[in-house]
Amino acid sequence: MIARRIWRSHRFLRPFSSSSVCSPPFRVPDYLSQSSSSPASRPFFVHPPTLMKCCGGSRSWFSNEAMTIDSNSGLIDVPLAQTGEGIAECELLKWFVKEGDSVEEFQPLCEVQSDKATIEITSRFKGKVALILHTPGDIIKVGETLVRLAVEDSQDSLLLTSDTSEIINLGGSKQRTDNLVGALSTPAVRNLAKDLGIDINVITGTGKDGRVLKEDVLRFSDQKGFVTDSVSSEHAVIGGDSVSTKASDFEDKTVPLRGFSRAMVKTMTMATSVPHFHFVEEINCDALVELKQFFKQNNTDSTIKHTFLPTLIKSLSMALTKYPFVNSCFNAESLEIILKGSHNIGVAMATEHGLVVPNIKNVQSLSLLEITKELSRLQHLATNNKLNPEDVTGGTITLSNIGAIGGKFGSPLLNLPEVAIIALGRIEKVPKFSEEGTVYPASIMMVNIAADHRVLDGATVARFCCQWKEYIEKPELLMLQMR
Repeated sequence: MIARRIWRSHRFLRPFSSSSVCSPPFRVPDYLSQSSSSPASRPFFVHPPTLMKCCGGSRSWFSNEAMTIDSNSGLIDVPLAQTGEGIAECELLKWFVKEGDSVEEFQPLCEVQSDKATIEITSRFKGKVALILHTPGDIIKVGETLVRLAVEDSQDSLLLTSDTSEIINLGGSKQRTDNLVGALSTPAVRNLAKDLGIDINVITGTGKDGRVLKEDVLRFSDQKGFVTDSVSSEHAVIGGDSVSTKASDFEDKTVPLRGFSRAMVKTMTMATSVPHFHFVEEINCDALVELKQFFKQNNTDSTIKHTFLPTLIKSLSMALTKYPFVNSCFNAESLEIILKGSHNIGVAMATEHGLVVPNIKNVQSLSLLEITKELSRLQHLATNNKLNPEDVTGGTITLSNIGAIGGKFGSPLLNLPEVAIIALGRIEKVPKFSEEGTVYPASIMMVNIAADHRVLDGATVARFCCQWKEYIEKPELLMLQMR
């Protein structure tokens, strides 16, 4: 009975059927068995082995991604997926493939960077790269097509290699690739044409199979009167030295913000709308210096580098335990303060890719050695632009160690939605007076705490800072209360 109903409603195989119900044996319709018909004259039918299931002697085909396939050209658009909550666009950093390359399922295609992290985009299909639509440095919206892949199926076997620009189907008909995907060219040539404001599709290519070369773009530019700054520009030779005479060497340049720099614009603009106040204090770090020296002398692991920061982070967590409102965030819509249970302490890091603030999770449960290792891991990932979204989200308070670069203290802005951020100045030897009036040298560090005045008041921040200062100046108390 069930089989009869299925046969009545599925008399023929439907293209893009997602049904997983097994149907009884049936004859393949004539239009699917006619290999001489053109692809455009019959429905596009996908049944690669990976999308085929057998059940009780009969077979049913289905494809979860069928709607992304162009039945006329056999091309699949691979879009930029949602890389994280609230992410609307990403910057394309680099491609791992080029046009004509074969790709496997889950093979990395490219690397993109959002406001929060660097992510690899992988292929969900097996096929060949037909067209790369963007070049490194482009800003791509979520959902926008990154690349087009030519996939193979039993009816229309698509062949696309670096040696040929023709697409061949089983019916024997041939189509040129440029009719399907536009002018053939490399991403570098496309980027050059884009910079010159030239539509690459109107250029006649002189390369193999009509491929547009760099020389074709430059020749077209000269013919149409476009101004270019060629690498082969003339130079004036004075006293045997080559001196550039290009006027562009002294012209203004527009530098677009990318990646973390774009994120900083957004977060700092938001921070200016929040009422700040600052609390400045100096901390005697003599005991901290001795503790670091002790760790270095007794270090048995050459891969671990002991610094002041892990002890400052752990002591900060101990102070947060006594003043939980400093480790909170504020909901302006509901006028509620959310006290965070975990101490996820962020550390601002200046990299060549921009300012980034990864955070160490659950500091309250970590030892000094564990904090040291985690901090080293985050620094390594930040330097190589490999931070994960989890590394840069969920922070509850931030430390900005400007003293590592220079400067006695700074006035930081909040890293919203956090309600406090602390800038650490450099530790320097200064003369101090004892209670007896004698002068002695002391290692002093200036700290500046910026706080959200909607949540914290001056007295709370002052008491919190005094508690933190006590743990730093007297590490014995820190060790005594650590868990």
